[in-house]
This record gives sequence, C-alpha cells and structure tokens, in this order.
Amino acid sequence: MMLTREELEVLGLSLKVAFWSVLVSLPLAIAVAYALARARFPGKTLFDAAVHLPLVLPPVVVGYFLLLAFGTNGPVGSILERWFGVAVAFRWTGAALAAGVMGFPLMVRAVRLSFEAIDRRLEAAASTLGAGRLAVFGTVTLPLALPGILTGMLLSFARGLGEFGATITFVSNIPGETRTLPLAIYTYTQVPAGDEPALRLSLIAVALSLAALFASEVLVRRATRRIMGDEPDGRH
Repeated sequence: MMLTREELEVLGLSLKVAFWSVLVSLPLAIAVAYALARARFPGKTLFDAAVHLPLVLPPVVVGYFLLLAFGTNGPVGSILERWFGVAVAFRWTGAALAAGVMGFPLMVRAVRLSFEAIDRRLEAAASTLGAGRLAVFGTVTLPLALPGILTGMLLSFARGLGEFGATITFVSNIPGETRTLPLAIYTYTQVPAGDEPALRLSLIAVALSLAALFASEVLVRRATRRIMGDEPDGRH
C-alpha cells in the first residue's frame, strides 16, 4: 500500500501531535492522579469530576472552550502570544493541546488506579530506612506505578491519534499544519475520488490504534514482571 506525499505528511503530523500531547501532559497527569489517589481536600469530588469532564462532553464543546481560552484574543492565548511569542490557535501545537486535553482523563485514571494499588507498607519501609517523602516517591512509588503510567500514556496516545471534534473546532483543518488523520479522512470523504485515500488512511488509523494497544499490553506485562521479580516467561 503506497502512500502519497500528502498522506505521509498527514501521518507524520498525526504522530507528532499525539507524541507531544502525551509528553507535555504526562507530568501534570501524574500529579493529578497522585492527588486524587492519596490526598484529602475540600472539593475533591468536584475536582475529580472536572478532570474527567472531557470524557462526557461533546468534543466540539471542548474545542470551543479551548478556542475561547487559547485563541488570539483569549485570556491565555493573548498572554502566550504577547509575552512568549507562542500561538496555539490554528497551529499544530493547538492540535496537540486539544489531543492532550481529550486524552488527559484516560491517562489520569490509569495512573490513579496504579497508585491506589500500591502497598503502602513498602513506602513506609522506605521511610523507616531514612528516605524522605520525595525520595520515597521517586524510588518506590513511581516505579511501582509504572504499569499504570505506561497504560495511561499509550491510551492517551491512541486517543490523540483519533481526536477529531475538539481539533477541528479549535485549530480548523489546515493542510500541513493541523490536518491530522481523522481530519484528512473526513476531507477525503467529502471530495470526488476520495474513497481510496480515505480507506488507506482509515486502515492506517486502525493499525496504529491496534499497535498502541498491543504495545500497552506488552509493556505493562514486562513492567509488572520486573516489579514482582518474576522470570521473563512468567513462572514464579
């Protein structure tokens, strides 16, 4: 299956958008997941609901709110452009932001479940040996949460590859700049003789999603075996 130059450009842009959406949102996702798993504070239930809101809101609504906030005249977008020379609306960086927002709840949920499954006695043992709170988190908690972190990253990556509604609302459908896989597929379905490239890109999207899910399963199993101290073949 030969891809045209335009289709390769779409594929490369989609991978770049999904990669940066995960990379930038990962530290915040870990912090939020840890707070939800361990901390007690007023309004925690409301905060939890707000974090997971993109899962239930129409993606177009999320994109519209991003446009209001990060557009050229938006409160955040105007500051970024005026002070730092960074523009996200109608740029690939905006597509990455939209993908990151839509995939953020999936990442947080996977990491949170991993934090909640950790045996607190292991952290307590590290503390009794003289390790500070930050050292315990970096050497015990975070490594034990690695399976959930990997799962969250790959789920968010796959979600970023498939993001459509928030992206097209926030950054439009600009060839070479914001036209990712879903937007390109939609575009091809609207033009004559577009069925063949739409099918090719659809098959690529399916393959990438399956690859992300497969990689998630393999990496999680390996990380779990390493944590549990099992042999590579899974025998105890």
